[in-house]
Amino acid sequence: METIDFNERFMMQALNEAHKAYQADEVPIGCVIVHEGMIIGRGYNRTEGLQDPTAHAEMLAITAATEYLGSWRLVGCTAYCTIEPCAMCAGALVLARVERLVFGAPDPKFGACGSIFNICQNPQLNHRIAVSTGILTGDCVALMQEFFGKKRRNG
Repeated sequence: METIDFNERFMMQALNEAHKAYQADEVPIGCVIVHEGMIIGRGYNRTEGLQDPTAHAEMLAITAATEYLGSWRLVGCTAYCTIEPCAMCAGALVLARVERLVFGAPDPKFGACGSIFNICQNPQLNHRIAVSTGILTGDCVALMQEFFGKKRRNG
């Protein structure tokens, strides 16, 4: 029997969140925040449904995690995101003092964790986040491609 890697297990949970976004006709990005091996925050894109440009998966997961911990500091936490966070979300992850970020696929148009910018590891900021990528990349990319393919076909 094949065992599932720790990072893959949590990325699968982020993908579950992304599927919720897909079902709601939102850009299918999901995020979970983990502390001491337990998910303490979940989020999926809800910008259209809430008509809020800040309602990204990461922002909603950060809010849930801070509520759970009772602190705005997410020290010792890892964020698992299906797609590389944008500048807003990367900045929020830094401000929240997240220790580690794991994302499935890079975002060459908006990515701010190595693709366009690298906010998470900017030496000018007072906190830097360890970044890992490449976890379930194919699944993360496939969901985005399916979503945007459907959008193009349906106009």
